[in-house]
Parts: sequence; C-alpha cells; structure tokens
Amino acid sequence: MFAVIKTGGRQFRVVPDDVLEIGKIAGDVGTIVQLGEVMVVGGDTPVLGAPFVSGASVAAEVLDHKRGPKVISFKKRRRKNSKRKRGYRDEITVIRVTEILTDGKAPSVGPRPKKEKKVEAPSAEGDAPAKAAKKAPAKKAAPKAAAKAPAKKAAPKAKSDKE
Repeated sequence: MFAVIKTGGRQFRVVPDDVLEIGKIAGDVGTIVQLGEVMVVGGDTPVLGAPFVSGASVAAEVLDHKRGPKVISFKKRRRKNSKRKRGYRDEITVIRVTEILTDGKAPSVGPRPKKEKKVEAPSAEGDAPAKAAKKAPAKKAAPKAAAKAPAKKAAPKAKSDKE
C-alpha cells in the first residue's frame, strides 16, 4: 500500500518504513505525528481525493530536526559598485513513515525503541578485547630551564665618514 501526501507545499509518494526529509514540522524527536493531507491511497483499488482523501492520514515518527545545505544568493551590478550576498539554510525534519491509515483510524504503533550498541565482553580465557586495552599515560614534557643566558646586546653602529 502506498500514499501520496502533501506537506510543506511538496508532494511525496510514501510507503511504510520510508525515511523522508520534509520541511520543518512540530514534534519532538521520537514522537509520532499524523500527516492528514493525503491525496491518493493506493493498493488493490486506488482511491483519489478531491483534493484530499477523507479519513485518510499517514503516521510518521520524527527521527531528527536539522538544517539543509547553505544556499548562497549573490547579485552584482557591474560597473556600479553594487553587490549583495545572502545565505540561507532550510529547516528540515527527518521522518520515518510507520503506517498509512484509512477510515479515520488512530496510529497503533508507538515510537520504535532505539537499537542498543553491543559491547564486547572479555572472553573466558582472560584476554581483554583489543579495543578495551588501556593506553599508557603520556609522558610530560621536561620543564624548560628557568635560567637562560642573558640576551646579547646589539653592537653599536659604525659611524660613517660623512659626519
């Protein structure tokens, strides 16, 4: 099953487990948001909306809020000593589509638990993993000699014959 949704002035064709970068929407990381502007719900018999399918929505989990690449606008009028440089970065929300809902149903799936990183344990032989080996403490630099030789004074300049 697929759906075509509209958000932020753009249209996206989505299926469950799709990861999308859309314009910024409200919602904390890890929460489920519902996108209600569904234009098409596809499957065995596609349903077209006019303009939206009534009772259809898409549930998605917010994965991240970030900023897009910098876009630089530079304008120059030659021989007029006039130029303007502006930069802009889009606010982006990264979402994962969890399910496509019809008939006004509420999302049934909560946020997915994050995968835990596996930590290697020492083996039964008593050997520690190579990554867990501790490094020897770094040696400190020897202190500089406090008494330095006095700086030499500059030799007086030789006088010229013209004086």
